[in-house]
Amino acid sequence: MENQRLINFLNQLLSNYFILYVKLHRYHWFVQGRHFFQLHETFEEMYEMIAEDLDGAAERILMIGGKPLATMSKYLKEATLPEATADDKENEMTARLLEDFTQIIQEIREEGLPLAEENSDQPTVDLLTVYQGKLEKYCWMLRAYQAYE
Repeated sequence: MENQRLINFLNQLLSNYFILYVKLHRYHWFVQGRHFFQLHETFEEMYEMIAEDLDGAAERILMIGGKPLATMSKYLKEATLPEATADDKENEMTARLLEDFTQIIQEIREEGLPLAEENSDQPTVDLLTVYQGKLEKYCWMLRAYQAYE
């Protein structure tokens, strides 16, 4: 299949989004501290956005003739993001998310968009551009939040 590298990238993105989805739930459940209310709500907003985008990525993989990964073991194997394993403090949570979002943005720019363009796949370019924009907005918000600390 001539677009297999693009399908592989989208499956990696899907895997990273599943890692983020679980990580954001963990942070939502376990956040403590003086910014509890704000972060608890923000993490929920983030995981809801990730859930929508998970579905969009999986459906795009299907539309271009691929098979989306659908097991946790495969997500863990293909993801480039680490799981949340520690009981992080609120400033560690926001720093880790900023790193994760920045990494995905970089992967979209350096791998995903060039592969989609190489395959003349404008709908995937559009999808990745929207995802990038959402993540850039959260990076801006997280940096602004960290400036407050």
